[in-house]
Amino acid sequence: MFQKITFIALVLAFVSCQKTVSVEKDRIKTADWLIGDWENKSPEGVLSENWQKLNDSTFSAASYFIKGKDTLHFESIILAQLGETLTYKATVKGQNDDKPVEFPSTISNNKQLVFENPKHDYPQKITYTKGANNTLTAEISGNLQGKLTSEKFIMTKK
Repeated sequence: MFQKITFIALVLAFVSCQKTVSVEKDRIKTADWLIGDWENKSPEGVLSENWQKLNDSTFSAASYFIKGKDTLHFESIILAQLGETLTYKATVKGQNDDKPVEFPSTISNNKQLVFENPKHDYPQKITYTKGANNTLTAEISGNLQGKLTSEKFIMTKK
């Protein structure tokens, strides 16, 4: 009897561990809609984000803003699943000694991704929202020099 109970307990433990690992690995799949090339053209210039899947738990992106022939802003992004949390790591050229700043996810589903780091100077919050007709809205927000500030960028998939 003791052997049967021990065997059942081991099987249950194994099955529940397998389920947890599967759920953890699936978290990044909620961000699959980011994959591709996105663009926002305005009189100020062109904002582009190019997302690609590196492996089952990591995406990468290059985000840049070009005005004429000048690149005014460049950042590299890693979106990685660490345990059950998606983490957005942004490295902006010329900022933070060119070291990445991490923003853990607070919301991650098939329509919206929200990443927050209240200790960062600006932004403290980064939001991606999936829109209709192959669009997404990227928004950065937070406290900038004592004022609540928000910037939205509506991009279309190329």
